[in-house]
Amino acid sequence: MRKTLIKNAKIVTDGVTRVGDVLIEGEIIKEIDDSISAKDANTMIIDAEGNYLLPGVIDDQVHFREPGLTHKGNIESESAAAVAGGITTFMEQPNTIPQATTIEEWENKMTIASKTSYANYAFFFGGTNDNLEEILKVDSARVPGIKLFLGSSTGNMLVDDQEVLKKIFSNVKLRIALHCEDEATIKANLQTAIDTYGEDIPMDQHPVIRSEEACYLSSSKAVKLAKETGGRIHVFHLSTGKETSLFDNKKPIIEKQITAEVCIHHLWFSDEDYATKGSLIKWNPAVKTAKDREEIWKALLDDRIDVIATDHAPHTASEKSNSYLNCPSGGPLVQHALPAMMQFVSQEKISIEKVVEKMCHNPALLFDIPDRGYIREGYKADLVIVDPNNPWTVTKENVIAKCGWSPFEGVTFNSRITHTFINGHLAYKNFKVSETRNAQALRFQR
Repeated sequence: MRKTLIKNAKIVTDGVTRVGDVLIEGEIIKEIDDSISAKDANTMIIDAEGNYLLPGVIDDQVHFREPGLTHKGNIESESAAAVAGGITTFMEQPNTIPQATTIEEWENKMTIASKTSYANYAFFFGGTNDNLEEILKVDSARVPGIKLFLGSSTGNMLVDDQEVLKKIFSNVKLRIALHCEDEATIKANLQTAIDTYGEDIPMDQHPVIRSEEACYLSSSKAVKLAKETGGRIHVFHLSTGKETSLFDNKKPIIEKQITAEVCIHHLWFSDEDYATKGSLIKWNPAVKTAKDREEIWKALLDDRIDVIATDHAPHTASEKSNSYLNCPSGGPLVQHALPAMMQFVSQEKISIEKVVEKMCHNPALLFDIPDRGYIREGYKADLVIVDPNNPWTVTKENVIAKCGWSPFEGVTFNSRITHTFINGHLAYKNFKVSETRNAQALRFQR
């Protein structure tokens, strides 16, 4: 049985950091102690002195573009980038081509991942205005949740029939993940922009078009409906300070009916960055003001926001070079999410324990994932070693995502991910992803 002994690490789990050793046997964390001696000459020993040992990050929102959009990325390429970023588990969204709104198409994605993924995987099942019967057939032990787009999306995935929405909220027991933007508001704002600028709309108008009002109107309706129906909702990628008032910190996450997530780009960028970054920071929902960013930070730190994710959604550089009306929203983030959060740790904006809570513990609790998300004896050995004092600069040459670019190009991060373990297998070491894969499909304990 493969054995690895990680020594002298600053182990971060369960709200505390302690120096100690961790022994991995096979795919399991076998032992955690102040000092462990290797009893087997074949044990691989890693001296992690001065470095953090974290649970593998669980990213609850990615778009890996397969099937149908593989010129932008695929499960193989983007999961490799995720592993390089310390993300050991991802949950992928259903708006591919075809969409994962039938059991057959959802199973197809699972099959692809079983053959190609470097990281542990799960796939949300997509809701539409007319597939409630199919939603009710999903296996709750294999599906993390149901994804609904209450704002613009591809194909027919916009759920804008309020009676359908009420039926889904009332009948679905799984967590329902929501993209909240009001479509009518966005359309009206876009028309105003076209009337003002014609075809040459500046990128900095994106948060004006996809406005605070559009976000709050949609998310507030969703929260109200969840309270009326008992629906368990998880609002993805909050982008406005106003929306944070919809969520509370009165209960532990496992007891919350209504939860929220923030993504890296809404913590890092503001509308001031459109001047230099342009389309590279065009996401839906839009990056808003510095005031919104600070209010989101406050809600994250006081536990009204429960999860940090990426919304990794790559497009090619040529696609992103188009004018506003023809430029898709989204960008690659999985490789740089944890280094970005470590940058905030070094600035004392957030503690390392809080980062682990929001990126590792809470996704596991929220989606009922057993034996992952913590560093505990008997848990799966999904682990990440981070050197907090090993600066490196993001360049096109070290971007692993298939699209070949990053909104973080030119940024020097203080922290470097040196090792990533997937189910006990050393899947990544110092900018090199192992060709051997040891990923597993998630199972949910419900």
